[in-house]
Amino acid sequence: QVQLVESGGGLVQAGGSLRLSCVASGSISVINVMGWYRQAPGKQRELVAKTTSSGSTMYADSVKGRFTISRDNAKNTVFLQMNSLKPEDTAVYYCYLTTLLPILDYWGQGTQVTVSS
Repeated sequence: QVQLVESGGGLVQAGGSLRLSCVASGSISVINVMGWYRQAPGKQRELVAKTTSSGSTMYADSVKGRFTISRDNAKNTVFLQMNSLKPEDTAVYYCYLTTLLPILDYWGQGTQVTVSS
């Protein structure tokens, strides 16, 4: 069993910052990708940011320059530093990881981020 536990969500005013954390535990083989998706009410889940085991990163256009993803491989932890938050960033944020062999996806339970205007 693999578990991903997110923390760090909450309510913040526009322009503020939050830092999300996600710790993976359990019988984990080699982790390739760790990242974050988000889903706002009435919208599809969208990829926010991801990072690979080689250190490459990818961001959604809507968060470039404001969000930073980082990873502690030794602790199977991924972080999402969110600055200059906007009301449109309001969503449930889900952590995920993809293992290398076999290729499997695992998801966290989600953490709510609410940005007030």
